[in-house]
Amino acid sequence: MFSTKSIVKRLSDYFDKTPDSNISKLMSIFSAEAQEVKETNDRIRQWRNIDDAEGVGLDLIGQNVNQPRGVANDEVYRILLKSKIARNLSDGTIDMIIQVLAIALSVDPKLIKIKEKWNDPEEPEPAAIKVIELPLTKLNEAGLDPTNFVRIVQRTVAAGVKVGVIELTGTFEFGDITKSIDNTKGFGDINDETIGGYLGAAYTPSQDNELPI
Repeated sequence: MFSTKSIVKRLSDYFDKTPDSNISKLMSIFSAEAQEVKETNDRIRQWRNIDDAEGVGLDLIGQNVNQPRGVANDEVYRILLKSKIARNLSDGTIDMIIQVLAIALSVDPKLIKIKEKWNDPEEPEPAAIKVIELPLTKLNEAGLDPTNFVRIVQRTVAAGVKVGVIELTGTFEFGDITKSIDNTKGFGDINDETIGGYLGAAYTPSQDNELPI
């Protein structure tokens, strides 16, 4: 922070350093301008971070990593940018796919589970995977619809690997009437506008091209 007092203090004793002196008045103008420049530089530095950048700042980051915005708002565009940067470093392994998705959604990698389908007891399939666990609430919080999330997964896997059904886990469950009420479970109360648990969902890859992923 640039203060008039700290600037004047650095001057030679030849100058009159009292608050009402001409040099103090001049330095007060200088300190205000210097502080404004510093705040602008701080914002520029801050907006180089995907989580902090907005609008045109995000578009400039997108140009650097070759990720168009399309119709995405800032929240969804941040996910596209993070996934694109992470995908550029991905080697296609299961662990790396999990890391990419965790970075894109800003979640703990432990919340994501991926299973290879070659040894699936019901529908075995070579060179295929399925995401068997991912909290649906994380997609809701990020504002990313499941269809485009599936497309991000498909772009993350190695060439020739198919993405099967993606199961998004919900939080809905029936409560125990013998215990205290938990408003995060069961159905929400329409009258009180409380929110209950989320139902889960399952999605398969599609050809939807709404977002430039």
